[in-house]
Amino acid sequence: MENIIFGIITIALCTLTYFYAWKYYKKDKFDIALFLIVLSGFLLYCYTATDFFLHIWDERYHALVAKNLSKNPFYPTLYNKPLLPYDYKMWVGNHIWLHKQPIPLWLMAGSIKIFGVNEIAVRLPSILLSSIGIVLTFKIGTYFFDHKVGLFAAFLFSVNGLIIELTAGRVATDHIDITFMFFILLAVFLTTQFLKRRSFLFSLLIGASIGAAVLSKWLTGLIVLPIWLFLVVDSNSFQIKTIIKHFAWIIFMIVVVALPWQLYIFKEFPLEAAYESSFNLRHFTEVIEERYGSAFYFIDRIRINFGDLLYLPLIWFFWKIFKSPGNLKQLALLIWFLVPLIIFSFAKTKMQAYLLFTAPALFIVTSAFFFELLTYKLTHKPKWLYNLITVLFIVLPIRYGIERMKPFEKRDRNPQWVSDLKALHKENIQNGVLFNYENPIEAMFYTDLTAYSGIPSNETIKQLKKDGYQIFINDNGKLENAEDLKGVAILKLTPADK
Repeated sequence: MENIIFGIITIALCTLTYFYAWKYYKKDKFDIALFLIVLSGFLLYCYTATDFFLHIWDERYHALVAKNLSKNPFYPTLYNKPLLPYDYKMWVGNHIWLHKQPIPLWLMAGSIKIFGVNEIAVRLPSILLSSIGIVLTFKIGTYFFDHKVGLFAAFLFSVNGLIIELTAGRVATDHIDITFMFFILLAVFLTTQFLKRRSFLFSLLIGASIGAAVLSKWLTGLIVLPIWLFLVVDSNSFQIKTIIKHFAWIIFMIVVVALPWQLYIFKEFPLEAAYESSFNLRHFTEVIEERYGSAFYFIDRIRINFGDLLYLPLIWFFWKIFKSPGNLKQLALLIWFLVPLIIFSFAKTKMQAYLLFTAPALFIVTSAFFFELLTYKLTHKPKWLYNLITVLFIVLPIRYGIERMKPFEKRDRNPQWVSDLKALHKENIQNGVLFNYENPIEAMFYTDLTAYSGIPSNETIKQLKKDGYQIFINDNGKLENAEDLKGVAILKLTPADK
């Protein structure tokens, strides 16, 4: 019931702030309108992020690694103290954890260091980066078109259901993709500022942002380079030699930011680094973890994730480029979403968030089409049809965002199993090992125990006790012969699915 009450309050507040944003937009007070849109987006992110438990895919793994990194930022681990044999190739249960690049994990680790080990600390960086992303989308949209286009694109960003869910950690790739999208956005925004100020400082900042994108989700971050090149050539403000110099500075900064970590992990953790490097490449040649889809998976999915009517703006935008093939600014925007779409469509492994970093470009194109439609309907009939389409461009994204937030569902957002683990942590157990618990990753996040889902042999228990460990076994209702387990403590923890 509490979820429904807070959901109604959140939707009501956001409705009010969006309404006043529209009022200020009508007065051409874009700064105030943008502030209200950012405030609304922030409220939506905060509401959805207040699930007081870790989500199964993939947030719980990212959260545990971030917790361990908060103690040692250059030693990424999942099982910080692996007491049983493990397979270094299994990212869901190994020791050294290099399954993701470090910057999103470092951001979460820093938040945990400041605010403690809790779910909100894990999600706070994503909440802030998504909120800033609204502003960056506005700025970039304004550069490509005008303030009105930028503002509506910012609105579409703020209510987008997939962004809201990823920010809250509810769906796979969560904070990793939010961080990656942010640095792509930042690099493109800095490019627009570079074209205004023509300073080498901005070239360095662009390179650093792209390097941070690489350290968030690897080489896909290099998509900014052709965008930068098209926009620079389009500006007609630089000689070829100057363009080459600035491009070289950008490449230099990418290498300075992104390469040291790669060299470090191959030196310190050669087995894991080599395997994860090959694992990344396998996403293009084989289906990983049953994440399959046809070559048209993303063409279909972008409609679901970024706008039910998205095909109309895309057809219109392709037509504009066909009529003006020399418009490099439009081509830069096209590259932003089309090149990743083509590349990932040919990859064997498919996941919905792979194209998240192209979302701002899609929002900008959608916004430009929206205002083109408003102008077109003034001189064309039937007006009711154009009015209906323009209303749907507003209503459908809102509907999708609310659908993903689930504000009107009766949901337990503060479950008992988390309270059990937090209470167990307060007992300040030293050198503790928990067995027979179905969610060992969450157990290790909320407590300082090392946890496993199975029950070890008596020999293993004896050895662990000899090594000074306290042994705890969870009675999940299926535990047999508990009385035969000598020298261990039996716990009754609430199952995570209740």
